[in-house]
Amino acid sequence: MARKQTLILVCLFSVVSPLSWAAWCFEMPTSSFPKGFHNGGIASCDVCHVKKVQPIFSTTSSAAAVVPGTELQQGLLNGMDPSSICLRCHSAPVGQRQPFGIFIATSKEDLAAGLSPVQLTPAGDFGWLLKTFKWSSKGNNVNDESSPGDSHGHNIVARDYGFNPDMTNALAPGGTYPADRLSCSSCHDPHGTYRRSANGSVSLNGLPIKSSGSYSTSPNPDSAGTVGTYRMLAGAGYQPAALKGDFAFTADPPAALSPPDYNRAETRFDTRVAYGSGMSEWCRNCHVTTHKDAHPMGNTGLLTTEVIRIYNGYRGSGSTTGSKDSAFNSLVPYEMGTRDYDILSVIANSNGSDRSGPKNGSTVMCLSCHRAHASGWDHMTRWNVRSGMIVDQGAFVGSDSKSAMSVAAAQGRLAAETARAYYDRTSDAFVSKQRSMCSKCHAKD
Repeated sequence: MARKQTLILVCLFSVVSPLSWAAWCFEMPTSSFPKGFHNGGIASCDVCHVKKVQPIFSTTSSAAAVVPGTELQQGLLNGMDPSSICLRCHSAPVGQRQPFGIFIATSKEDLAAGLSPVQLTPAGDFGWLLKTFKWSSKGNNVNDESSPGDSHGHNIVARDYGFNPDMTNALAPGGTYPADRLSCSSCHDPHGTYRRSANGSVSLNGLPIKSSGSYSTSPNPDSAGTVGTYRMLAGAGYQPAALKGDFAFTADPPAALSPPDYNRAETRFDTRVAYGSGMSEWCRNCHVTTHKDAHPMGNTGLLTTEVIRIYNGYRGSGSTTGSKDSAFNSLVPYEMGTRDYDILSVIANSNGSDRSGPKNGSTVMCLSCHRAHASGWDHMTRWNVRSGMIVDQGAFVGSDSKSAMSVAAAQGRLAAETARAYYDRTSDAFVSKQRSMCSKCHAKD
């Protein structure tokens, strides 16, 4: 009887707005999915798929007429596109103005002028894709510069939620993946079939998946079962079923663990994801040549003794008296150079329990500078690389500042928007005239 009630709820909510779906997921009874909806593996089929070729539970009227042979018809998908289905549970409902759990996108209705995306996961908030900033480089009130929304992250196609293909890049930078086919399931295996075994190997088959493998609190795989890969990232051989051509992944997901409390402001403590190894190699499944000959990363990006010294001593622009025991900064994370999950589970935290900096064997990776989903800055970087200033005279730069230098450095953003892009840190987390975080590894002063 309980199962019938669950299915009835699924059907009822699938005929109303996508935002109601998010509200339902927000209130999802734990009795229905006691170990979590995905549970490190496959979820409830009925939430994403319908049983007829025609998706009668479509979320918009435009989805009612499905052209035979399209991705919707082939996958019996219950929505306009794959990402729209994902965002039914992972997009915050209208009015949700605080970071919370599984939400990875702020509703477009909550992004009026001056309002920032509010979800603060380590990967970022896709809502930044919907925010375009304009400003005058000459101070004459003529907006001749801009930071377009589609430059702020991975432009997933989720039409039910206002997310459209990248307007600039037809293909993935450094690769050939078509931008108009980019979806959540381009990176994450929606069925969660990739699993990590006790020996550390990743495969599609083997012992059943007993739990998520994403968190510092996740159980270890053993002789009785495996765990899911980090964030259900797909591995070698993966390609969405409806994507034609040769885009199969060649690298498996990275070794990494997140603290359970990961979607939060970093006002007091940083959210520290323990990145072990393999992140850049995985990103190169799509971005094959990006930075390949410019900035070393991953297995070829070992931090030199000098970079380690600078990172551990850097406290802010002009201040190099820091300690390696408190050196970590989530604006500039790094890989530890290990696949030992016992080590990673100790390091991952959101309460300041481990703030240690890099040591020999640590490496730079793609996520040292970029967020995986989106950020408040161009090229989805963790800080503004187009401006040399983060804090001016003890305050975040902003277009609402009285300082001409601050207004210029803000690039059309209010001070509050700048602060949100830095995960609600207070300005005194930096020095009074803080410049680019590139200095965390490259400062000479």
